[in-house]
Amino acid sequence: MDSESAAARVDVSKPHPARRYDYWLGGKDNFPADRDSADAVAEAFPTVRLAAVENRNFLRRAVTYLAAEAGIRQFLDIGTGLPTAGNVHEIAQGIAPESRIVYVDNDPIVLVHARTLLNSSPEGATAYLDADLRDPERILTHPDLTGTLDLTQPVALMLVAIMHFITDDEAPYGLVRQLCEALPSGSYLVMTHATNDHLTDEDLAETKLANKRSGVPFQLRSTAEFRQFFTGFDLVPPGIGSVMTWRPEVWRPHPRPEAVSMLGAVARIP
Repeated sequence: MDSESAAARVDVSKPHPARRYDYWLGGKDNFPADRDSADAVAEAFPTVRLAAVENRNFLRRAVTYLAAEAGIRQFLDIGTGLPTAGNVHEIAQGIAPESRIVYVDNDPIVLVHARTLLNSSPEGATAYLDADLRDPERILTHPDLTGTLDLTQPVALMLVAIMHFITDDEAPYGLVRQLCEALPSGSYLVMTHATNDHLTDEDLAETKLANKRSGVPFQLRSTAEFRQFFTGFDLVPPGIGSVMTWRPEVWRPHPRPEAVSMLGAVARIP
């Protein structure tokens, strides 16, 4: 893995979702273009940082459920983002050290930091692919994936806060279906997605303008649109809902769902 070559490919003049998300989570691996883009979104959605934190909390609870209760030992995390506290392999291998994880992202700066993601337990394994969700075939056939995961055994496909960057003209449902069809029965689909459920027409128009100003393609979807990603799959209770209310560990006061506006669900592929 050539981190120097990857660093040379980082374009700091254009915002990137991974670096913008890092900024919202309080990270340091972001640039003025990312911060300007993030602040443009925050103008229309002031609680976006809270949404990022709650989304990360959902990921932790979902991986914990899959490793501790569902017995999953393989994870494919697409749209990984920059390493932060509680990466998928840290959570899964903390429960089952033999867990195997493949991370995928298309931002060179994530590749620069990928050694953190490759810090596997001795019993398990991790790999990182510099690839794009829009090219499932490259992901599924990449030797680093096939050398790390056994696609005849169940895999948890993690699409956390990534599908809202895939607009309708990029066939989002087809991309997810292609990935899921490559996985055996007993696998799982984990997804979160920003929603427009709580927006008035005026708010929605303002949000669309803010996203356009941000320079990052972005598409909110309703619960009904989100549900289509799970057609034919068995939703794990409590089903589809706010990321805040999916299997909370302990009771704590929550903001209103509209302050987070992020849907989440986990489903078993029959």
